[in-house]
Amino acid sequence: MTPRSSTAPSPPCRPRLQAAGPREPPALSGVHQVDTSLRITVVAAVLNEAPNIRPVITEIAAALQALRPFEVIFVDDGSTDSTLAELIACRDLLPELRILSHDRRCGKSAALHTGIAAARARWVATIDGDGQDDPREIAPMLALAEGANGAAPLVVGVRLKRNDSFSRRFATRFANGLRRRLLQDGCPDTGAPMKLFERDAFLRLPQFEGLHRFLPALLGTYGHPLLCYSVRHRARLHGQSKYTNWNRALVGLRDMIGVIWLQKRTVRPRRVTEA
Repeated sequence: MTPRSSTAPSPPCRPRLQAAGPREPPALSGVHQVDTSLRITVVAAVLNEAPNIRPVITEIAAALQALRPFEVIFVDDGSTDSTLAELIACRDLLPELRILSHDRRCGKSAALHTGIAAARARWVATIDGDGQDDPREIAPMLALAEGANGAAPLVVGVRLKRNDSFSRRFATRFANGLRRRLLQDGCPDTGAPMKLFERDAFLRLPQFEGLHRFLPALLGTYGHPLLCYSVRHRARLHGQSKYTNWNRALVGLRDMIGVIWLQKRTVRPRRVTEA
């Protein structure tokens, strides 16, 4: 009889958080109470983006002046370059900057969840840390959300003109079409990095790696309407994407099957009355 292997499976990725510097609030593992004095929290998850950190933070600092008071949270997802050091060095540029770091790489969705759970504003905007997103789009997206009636909406920054390679644009167009057909989420660019939503609505969702690609379908399942806003999309400042078309496609297909299952298993009443 062949003996069983003694190799233990890798543990799930539950990052130990490291607060970079004395400005971080002490309770990083829990969810902060909403601070109604803050208009917005901007969250960026970064991995090995050292050359992009300073120009991106400089842009964010300039773009958010009209939205004071605000906070900005960067989550370093276990970078192996000088990303964390660059973030710390940028504190003088942006006093509202908070820096969290994972002790190992856990993925973009986990990094975003870390930042959003630590956020203190009602509204959260997500942005990539590679310079492709224009932070000046955040203000009109917030105005759109604040002016909506009913349940808190999800505002997606739809990229009208992609500044990516042909293969990446083709893969994204195919994936968006497939997701729209199967998930019926009504979103033309569900993988867009610029999104704005209510913090607590996001934190009520089931958490899994890849969640950030399915927010329109998931939040829609729980009654949050979708609003689309056209945004500029620019070329990456430095470096290259950490994802290939193939690994995004394979992982995305598996996750999409799970989201379809969740949609079919979620039953919400059309109306609730109290007798």
